[in-house]
Amino acid sequence: MGKIEQNKEKKRRAILEAAQHVFLSEGYILASMDKIADQAQVTKQTVYRYFSSKIDLFQATLMHMGSDSEDNFFDHLKKPDTKDALEGFGVSFIHAHLSSNHLSTFRLLVAESAKAPEITSTFFSVGPNETDTPLAVFFTDRLGLAEPDTAVRLWTSMLLGFRDCVLMGMPRPSDQQIEQHVKAATELLLANTAKQQA
Repeated sequence: MGKIEQNKEKKRRAILEAAQHVFLSEGYILASMDKIADQAQVTKQTVYRYFSSKIDLFQATLMHMGSDSEDNFFDHLKKPDTKDALEGFGVSFIHAHLSSNHLSTFRLLVAESAKAPEITSTFFSVGPNETDTPLAVFFTDRLGLAEPDTAVRLWTSMLLGFRDCVLMGMPRPSDQQIEQHVKAATELLLANTAKQQA
C-alpha cells in the first residue's frame, strides 16, 4: 500500500472511530456529519468524500465495530469436532454480544428505531446476515440439515438470552454461566437434529 493509500485509510479509520463515538454517545438522530467531522478533525466535505450519507456512515461504522472485535467467533467453526466447534462459537458469540459497544448499539436501536427506522434495517443487513450465512453452511455440512435457517435462528436466539437480560438491567453472567448456557443450548440443538434425522 502506497503512502497516499495509507493516508486515505488512516483518514477513513479516523472518521469511523469518530462516528462510533458520536453515534454511541449521542444517538443516531442527534449525530451530525458536522459533529463527526469535528471529532475526526477533518472537514465535513472530507466525511462526505468517504461516506455519501449519514446512514451510509452508520452502516460502515457497524461493520468497522464488527471487524474490530478481538475474537472472531467464526474461527471456532473450523474445529474438526462439531460439538466443540459449536460450543466455541457460542461462547465467543455471547461475549461479543455482551460487549459495551454491542449493548450500546442495541440500546440505540431500541430507543431510536421508531423515529429512524432505517437504522434497524441497516443493522440487520450487517450483523445477523453475516452470522446466519456461515452458520447455515455449517449446519448443512456438519449437521446434515437441508433447510438450516430455522435451526440457526432458534440456536442463536437461545445464545442471545443473556444479552436480553443484561439489557434489562440484570447482572452480567460469569464465564462459567456462559459456558453452561452454551452447552445446554448446543445439546438441545444436537438432540433435536438427531431426532429429525432418526
